[in-house]
Amino acid sequence: MRHFEAVRSHLASSHELKHNDPYLISFDVIVAGGRHQGIYLAELEDDAGLRYLRISTPVGPLAGTDARRCLRFNWEQRTGYLASADLDGSPYLHLCENRPYALLNVAELDRLVEELSTLGDVLEQAIASDDDEF
Repeated sequence: MRHFEAVRSHLASSHELKHNDPYLISFDVIVAGGRHQGIYLAELEDDAGLRYLRISTPVGPLAGTDARRCLRFNWEQRTGYLASADLDGSPYLHLCENRPYALLNVAELDRLVEELSTLGDVLEQAIASDDDEF
């Protein structure tokens, strides 16, 4: 996987794309209990011109979220980090991961989608229930 079109082609073959823009795609993944977790993929470029794939999933509204808990979560994670992004005009907490295309292959992309959708669903449920596990 060296570019966004390869990512799009691979994921469109196994998922129904909800957004299909030049540098943004999204789809739902069915997770435990038959719930759906939205996955968003976008292409980013750094100051040196290197391109990255960002994979993210919304986990809950940012309002009322304890920043210390988010930072602690980020510190403890091996894959994924929490960040703020707008979702339909409201600040929302997203679980994200950035990968350089040079290190991305089909197996890694599929693994990241599965891991982030599963963890995102767990976090979303914990935030919605105001659970201390988050």
